[in-house]
Amino acid sequence: MKLTTKGRYAVMAMTDLARHGSAQADAANDTATPSGGGAKPRPISLADIASRQEISLSYLEQLFARLRKAHLVTSVRGPGGGYLLSRPADETRIADIIIAVDEPLQATRCKAGSASGCLSDHSRCLTHDLWNELSHQIHLFLNSVSLGDVVEGRLRQKPNFIGDDVPTSTQTSSQSGELASPPHELRSTTG
Repeated sequence: MKLTTKGRYAVMAMTDLARHGSAQADAANDTATPSGGGAKPRPISLADIASRQEISLSYLEQLFARLRKAHLVTSVRGPGGGYLLSRPADETRIADIIIAVDEPLQATRCKAGSASGCLSDHSRCLTHDLWNELSHQIHLFLNSVSLGDVVEGRLRQKPNFIGDDVPTSTQTSSQSGELASPPHELRSTTG
């Protein structure tokens, strides 16, 4: 599964908005933080975001129309206008951003929520459950990460989703020489 530019650019733009909208709200006041709190945030123009992130302005306008419709950003008109986060960065989930721009979070070819599968006879392929679980894990992970986590660099400090102790397919059992079996429960408890 590959995240398209729509989802990646939306997250990049929102991260830029979180960082520059609040971190530079009052340059003389060091109390502003991207994750919320501190000085009053200032609106950021899409032209500024487009320039810093090297994203087409017209493409950003399309993305921000969807982000505004999802109540993730608020527009401010007039001189000095632009966009603000609608809620603190720590309360804005990466999954919400991606879903707002209509980016599918699924690894299956089947239509989400449909009882029929992707094969010509409408049955599910043999690997459907595998890809469906991958989609679930991706959603859990993106829902566990806030915009504030990204801006503040806290991803490096988060525990691994599955864990470092999970054996890889190349590790073998010392007694039988067979591949080590994967853990039975891969779901996160942070959802």
